[in-house]
Amino acid sequence: MKKALSISFLIIVATVTLFAQARMKKNGVYANEFIYEQAPFVEAHAATIAETPKGIVTAWFGGTKERNPDVCIYVCRQLRDMWATPVEVANGIQPDGSRKACWNPVLFQIPGGDLLLFYKVGEDVADWTGYVIRSKDSGISWSAPEALPEGFLGPIKNKPVMLKNGTVICPSSTEGKNGWRVHFEISTDSCRTWKKLGPINDGKELGAIQPSVLELKDGRLQILCRSKNRAILQSFSSDNGLTWTPMEKTSLPNNNSGTDAVTLKDGRTLLVYNHVLPPGTETKGERTPLNVALSKDGKTWYSALTLEDEPGQYSYPSVIQSKDGIVHIVYTWKRKRIKYVSLDPSHLKMKKIKNGKWSEVKY
Repeated sequence: MKKALSISFLIIVATVTLFAQARMKKNGVYANEFIYEQAPFVEAHAATIAETPKGIVTAWFGGTKERNPDVCIYVCRQLRDMWATPVEVANGIQPDGSRKACWNPVLFQIPGGDLLLFYKVGEDVADWTGYVIRSKDSGISWSAPEALPEGFLGPIKNKPVMLKNGTVICPSSTEGKNGWRVHFEISTDSCRTWKKLGPINDGKELGAIQPSVLELKDGRLQILCRSKNRAILQSFSSDNGLTWTPMEKTSLPNNNSGTDAVTLKDGRTLLVYNHVLPPGTETKGERTPLNVALSKDGKTWYSALTLEDEPGQYSYPSVIQSKDGIVHIVYTWKRKRIKYVSLDPSHLKMKKIKNGKWSEVKY
């Protein structure tokens, strides 16, 4: 009897393994798909993604065009490897009945707590007010909007990180008259109250926005930022984000478009970005191709995967790694739809990026 059970167990394991291998492409990609085919909005942008106790949830802003008053925040949940219909969860309707656009949602699952969705409302970036809504059921239902304290915007584009000491560090930034400057909004009580650290740069010689927070193997924190300096910018902290090194250029190009990164369970850093240098001395370039790079130490980078390389705009990625080790990426596809990719990072090959030139990885 025991032998029969053992054989049955082995057959089940083998079947599951073969099924997983059949689903996986040779470059480690499980899914490469649009989250929706039809929607009640013309344009979509600035997707965000989080893992909840009930599965993967993503959000973005959608409307007729970025900054138009009809732009709202939509949420979509992944149910048994399929995507539910996108649902509007926030808009910019003001107390007097007028409307302003919604911008840059950011999802954050508090470990053991609520799923948060931060977003901004305003006519333009200078007019932004930060808001947050909360879900106790993994994104099925949401609280009424809470305005963040005056002067606080929440995470600007990329996800907060909870440090080992329980502190939540929200990567934030401003684009005002003092230039592009990075600061952090910190909470020690599950994002109920806040304090601000920074800005950490003066925005003059090197201006940075939209940082991603990473935890390196040596205990330091690293941020990677969008810039108008033709390169992704970085800074490091050795004291859990209290102080930071001067902003500096990385070896990677930036086209004045958003990036995102995540620290993998194996200690490597995975970065999603447009590996394209603006032409000549320009500070803004095309938003194609869209690439995945890996680093073992946060400084030396390796080509890993090209997500998109056709003409068009592929931009504003958001990336997480779920508890099962799978990496989940969402990004803007030509401003028309949101694309979703899942992959096993252990299957990605690495080829060193030399002199800023992308080295295509053959699979």
